[in-house]
Amino acid sequence: MVTGSSATPSAELPVRSITDGPTPKHAQLRAILEDMCTTDLNPGDLLPGERVLEETYGVSRITVRRAIGDLVATGRLRRARGKGTFVAPNPLVSRLHLASFSSEMAAQGVTASSKILLSGRAPAPAEVAEFFGPDTDNLLHTHLRRLRLGDGEPYSIDDGWYNAAHVPDLLENDVYNSVYSIVEMSYHLPITEADQVVTAVSADERQASLLDVPVGTALLHIVRFSRSGSLPIEWCSSLYRTDRYHLNTRVTRALDR
Repeated sequence: MVTGSSATPSAELPVRSITDGPTPKHAQLRAILEDMCTTDLNPGDLLPGERVLEETYGVSRITVRRAIGDLVATGRLRRARGKGTFVAPNPLVSRLHLASFSSEMAAQGVTASSKILLSGRAPAPAEVAEFFGPDTDNLLHTHLRRLRLGDGEPYSIDDGWYNAAHVPDLLENDVYNSVYSIVEMSYHLPITEADQVVTAVSADERQASLLDVPVGTALLHIVRFSRSGSLPIEWCSSLYRTDRYHLNTRVTRALDR
C-alpha cells in the first residue's frame, strides 16, 4: 500500500539511527514513528510517505510497512484508502460516571459533533416500552439515531429512545448537540442516574461502513437506561469503536461478614 506524501519534510524527521542488532529494524522504526505521533504530529496529521521513511532511515519498504502495520493494529495510526496513513484520534476514556458523550469529549479536548441517521416518533419497541412503563404505551416516543464524531472522526453509533411523557417535542431542539443538556435546560429533568449493560458485538456491514472499520470488527455495546430521579427518560443502545473508546473503572473488594 502506498501512503500519502509526507506531511513533514524529511529534513524535519526525528534524527535517529536504525542499526543491526537484537531489536528488529521494524521495531526500531515503529518506536520512532510512535514518538513522532506523540511529539511532532497531531491526531489527523498525515504520516510521512513510505519512500521518505525508507530514504530517511535506510530501511526497506517491507520494514516500513510492517512498522506502520503494527501501529495501525494498535490504533495509533489509521489508513484511509487513496489518501494515506494518518495519526489516529486519541481514545476517549470513560470512567463510567454519568456524563454525555459531548461532555466526555470536551473534558479531553476533543470537539464532539453528530450526524443524524434517523429521527422521528414511533411506538417504542418492547424493551424500551418496558423501561418507560405501561402508562406510556399509547404514546409516540422520540427515536433518534446519531453517528457520534470526535474531531470529525467516527467514535460511536447512538440509537436512543426518549420518553414522550416527560420530554415531548424533543426533536424541535438542536439534537446535533448534547441531548442531556436539552433535557435538563428545556425540560428541567437532569439525568441523575442510569443502569448500563456492557457487551461485545461484531460490526455488520452497515455499522462497519459508518464507523470506518472492517466488517466483523469487535465493537463495545453499551445499553443505558437513564432516569431523572425516578422518571425513565432515555433508553440508548451505543456501539463504540474499541480503538477510540476505553472504559476505566476502579473496583474494591467487599468485606466478608
